[in-house]
Amino acid sequence: MDDGWVWVFAAVEHWNAECVGVHVCKKGDRFAALQPIAMGLTRLYGGTGAETARGLSRRMDHGTRVPLRPLPAPDPVPGDHPRASPSWKNPRPHGVAERFNRTLKEQVIHGRTFPNVEEVRAAVTDFVHTYNHPWRLEQLGFLTPAEARTNHASTEAKPKAA
Repeated sequence: MDDGWVWVFAAVEHWNAECVGVHVCKKGDRFAALQPIAMGLTRLYGGTGAETARGLSRRMDHGTRVPLRPLPAPDPVPGDHPRASPSWKNPRPHGVAERFNRTLKEQVIHGRTFPNVEEVRAAVTDFVHTYNHPWRLEQLGFLTPAEARTNHASTEAKPKAA
């Protein structure tokens, strides 16, 4: 690749394995790592305002390149409370995200040469759409992540029988 190293950051919902945001960039710092979180909040909840992330938690494993440390004010995701998950004690919380990363690498990255960062971005974006919509996951009863979200939303909307 003429552009050198490229970073791919993704935010994956734990409950339905849906990729809610992805950011492909040249500089892989902690601010770039938060971009997919902001994308997911904006897409699912309409923004990144002070109350948007109330009740949600962000899990991370201290990553090899993006260390966990307090963000300087203002916090890019107000109301968000990051939790470090002790993956060496219990790797299960990271299994969904790690599985997504593995699948992304197998399907898009490995074995290909990209001429520039825009080509990587386009390939990753296409894969995320495919993964969220027609890609059926056994862990979801062979639903797609998008179908699981739709089913969950329609279940929550129904009044409970007395």
